Amino acid sequence: MPLYLDVHHKIEGLTGAGLSEAHQKDLKVQHKYAVNYLRYWYDEGTGKVFCLVEAPSKEAAAAVHREAHGLVADEIIEVNEGA
Repeated sequence: MPLYLDVHHKIEGLTGAGLSEAHQKDLKVQHKYAVNYLRYWYDEGTGKVFCLVEAPSKEAAAAVHREAHGLVADEIIEVNEGA
């Protein structure tokens, strides 16, 4: 399955707790789209967030965020895992 990194450039009012809640919402709906959100990283100061996701397509990855909480990524980049 393809691996993607999605990038949210600026989420206003970002907090670790709020992001954790959004991630839990992703996990509840991801099965509908054959998606697996694996990890995320963030910077509260800039509002920047990165999510690592296995998905059949960029569109499927975006659909999970859209349905779960509405915080759709600004970019979704297909990546390959390295050592």
